[in-house]
Amino acid sequence: MKFLLLLILAFNSLFATVQLIKKENPDSNTTLLVIGGIHGDEPGGYFAASILSSHYEIQSKNLWIVPNLNKESIQKNSRGIYGDMNRKFSVIDAHDNDKQTVEEIKKIILEKNVSLVLNLHDGHGFYRKEKQGNIFNPNAWGQTCVIDQCKLKENQPFGDLNEIASTVKKNLNKQLLQNHHSFDVKNTNTKFEDEAMQLSLTYFAVTNNKPAFAIESSKNLSSLSQKVFYQLLAIEEFMKIMNISYIRQFDFNETEIAKIIENYGFLNINNNISLNLNQIKKSLSYIPIKSTDNLFCFSHPLGEIRDLRGEVAIYIANKEVAVLRPQYFTISEQCPDKYEVEIDGNVTFIEKASYFSITDDFKVLTQQGLRVNVIGYSSAGVVNESGILLNLGNIGENFSLDDEKKVYRVELYKNDEFCTMLMAKFK
Repeated sequence: MKFLLLLILAFNSLFATVQLIKKENPDSNTTLLVIGGIHGDEPGGYFAASILSSHYEIQSKNLWIVPNLNKESIQKNSRGIYGDMNRKFSVIDAHDNDKQTVEEIKKIILEKNVSLVLNLHDGHGFYRKEKQGNIFNPNAWGQTCVIDQCKLKENQPFGDLNEIASTVKKNLNKQLLQNHHSFDVKNTNTKFEDEAMQLSLTYFAVTNNKPAFAIESSKNLSSLSQKVFYQLLAIEEFMKIMNISYIRQFDFNETEIAKIIENYGFLNINNNISLNLNQIKKSLSYIPIKSTDNLFCFSHPLGEIRDLRGEVAIYIANKEVAVLRPQYFTISEQCPDKYEVEIDGNVTFIEKASYFSITDDFKVLTQQGLRVNVIGYSSAGVVNESGILLNLGNIGENFSLDDEKKVYRVELYKNDEFCTMLMAKFK
């Protein structure tokens, strides 16, 4: 299982807030930077960036991805809980809660290797040059490739913004799910006509001679998967223009994209607990973790934790998947990596923090110095459940990890210090 470590962030800084995922090759310094989630209520952008992080292999050139720039606002499904982050790139107050994030993403944009910047959004309506109603009109932003001006300085690679945007538009319009989803180029002519956009991320980039575009899928599309479909289509067109070769690891259609969006993946805690977030109860108690400095690693790029006064809320994007109520332990450094378990009469070794499947029954074989605690099983006078044959009938179903009441915790301890949690899954 591949995990994205949330604590490895931009610039290798312990105090960084921006999650920067790099997919690099030694053949070139050409780098596409994709930014999702500057507005927390625009999931098409941040889910597209997430799928780009987890389901694309980059074979030439470089791709950098910030999937969730405005993390707190994403969790609360808010455009910006501290105001509009995309209006803070010219001037920002020293006490603004967004200041650190804004300064970090500015530094990333100005990195020498960054050749082109894409900022992903969901915009209202469907942009049309002439008014065709409340949804289809010149004031709409949806289904556009937005540029701040036509060109950057002479001979700047990828500096002909209008030509690139027009090419992307033309190729997107050959692949529409419905005809009214058509894309167009929206030039805000920021320097002369749009004071608000002068404060934006893309204008900061172009004024520093970095080619930058915003991709806006329409908020009026019928599903999140449609928004992500068009965002990914646009990103792929930019990669083609930049000669970034890639392998997409899924069939490109709305149905497959919806399946990926609905897959929350796994959470690994301290390298000794692994939780399937697709099969987890909304609330779990007595989870054995440290009192401080716990390491939470998600396989999903949009995975985040939130401290709730001693409880730990688990988020995927704007969805609270579960709340963990901890029980604090010291983590033993003298535990084995594998544990001997008899499953349906056959003895095998199970790696720490892993799931194992059972048809009828199982027992953890006795290992010197190890204490076994199967959560949901109790017997008078028994303090170590090593060597006890267990089946689904003698484990209390209320103690399951999942709503289907099939997965149960098998915890192992050494000298009252926590070793690992195995997950016993009954078929």
